[in-house]
Formats: sequence, structure tokens, C-alpha cells
Amino acid sequence: MVTRDNPSVTRAGLLALETAVWQALCYGDAAADRAALAEDFLGVYPSGQATRAEHVAQLADGPSIAAFELSQVVWRDYGNGLAMISYHARYRRDGAEEDEQMYVSSLWRCEAGTWRNVFSQDTPCA
Repeated sequence: MVTRDNPSVTRAGLLALETAVWQALCYGDAAADRAALAEDFLGVYPSGQATRAEHVAQLADGPSIAAFELSQVVWRDYGNGLAMISYHARYRRDGAEEDEQMYVSSLWRCEAGTWRNVFSQDTPCA
């Protein structure tokens, strides 16, 4: 159980948190996306860096992702309310015909009993 006194998370729990971010992108749910990201969120992408507001803004016109699949999941619980998940993502952007692939690493931090994504980096597959 995750509490302020014991802010640990399981592999399945961390994967569920990360999956919820992808689902927000699929459903165009900006509120869910904002809720999952820490105020000081930093995203590092092939196109540059993004803040929480910039990450959420991609949903201003609706869903940005049509489909996704996460695999090759590796996670680490670093204790003290910090955990990281790394995985392979196959996804299709909304309106696109071809799938894309990348490796993602996301750092999550427990804030007052709630896990928030504080950092994410996407690396396109070669």
C-alpha cells in the first residue's frame, strides 16, 4: 500500500500510472494528463523540451494518439518516493496510417501520497 509513510510502488502500479498517461493522450483527456504530471514536469523529446503545460496543450484539439502498446517494461523503485519505468512503445498518432516506435523512460515521484510523473524522455527506435 502506498502512503505518505511508505511511498513505494510495484511494477504493476507504476505501469498502470504510465498507461494512464497514454490513455489520456488516446482519449484527449487533458485533465487526466495534467493530474498525472507534476507541476515541475520536464519532458525531453526529439523535438525539444516540454513543460507540464506544453505536454497538456497537445490535447487542446482532442486526442493526439490513436493506439498504443507498451512492452519490454523495466522498473526501479529508488525508495524515498522515487521510481522509474522504462519501456518500448509502439503507437499511432491520431490521423496517421503508420505506427511509430520509441523507448521511453519516466521518473515518478510520490507527492503527498499521490504519484506524479516528474520527468520523461522519449528516444526514437533506430
